[in-house]
Amino acid sequence: MSILDGVSRVLFVHAHPDDETLATGALISEMVDRGIRVHLVTATRGERGEIVAGALAVEPDPETLSQIRESELSAASAILGISDRYWLGSTPARARGLAERRYRDSGMAWITPELAGPSPDVTADALVSAQLDEVANDLTALIEEIRPTLVVGYDDAGGYGHPDHVRMHDATEAACRMTNTPWAEIVAEQGDEVEWFDLEHRLPVVASALSAHATQVRVDGDHIVHSGGQRQAIPTSIGLRAR
Repeated sequence: MSILDGVSRVLFVHAHPDDETLATGALISEMVDRGIRVHLVTATRGERGEIVAGALAVEPDPETLSQIRESELSAASAILGISDRYWLGSTPARARGLAERRYRDSGMAWITPELAGPSPDVTADALVSAQLDEVANDLTALIEEIRPTLVVGYDDAGGYGHPDHVRMHDATEAACRMTNTPWAEIVAEQGDEVEWFDLEHRLPVVASALSAHATQVRVDGDHIVHSGGQRQAIPTSIGLRAR
């Protein structure tokens, strides 16, 4: 029996533009080909993310970078086949009765080469500065609007520890509990109670979607090069663990 049995609408919950493709692009493409309608909510515009050297002629201010990354996300989503996209804090992903708001990228600092932690200069309008209840209620409003049959989000470590990822894990858990919606966490390695999807045949579409995120990664064959120079094989396998 598969987590995807009987699933018709899925909501993917992500923190920044490019997370949807890096973490779940192959699975999104697979679901779309299976006839599942895929929705995506993104919490921030990735304003504090690093920029690939040479991707832009001049270094933009945060607002301009936000606009660029909105456009990149739109292009990548179209390539993956995502049907509907939302920004957390904007209708319908905003709790009823509250004025719309923009959650800002909280930034991060590397604790080890593979583990991120909080940034020392988090701003008052950052995602992690908002009360968890507010973030969870915004996500709840979206879930009640679109009624997904499955939500997919981060594990409790946020994949690699980014504070925004961890916050969205906590919000996803709370929102799915409040709405009694099944959800599954993204798992990077095979293990107990993990349904593993080997999706190497999705490599071309994932590579194409990653190319749309030109300010964040550079595609080099079946690998990507991150803004810091780290080289990584394009991920095509993913695990889900039902929660």
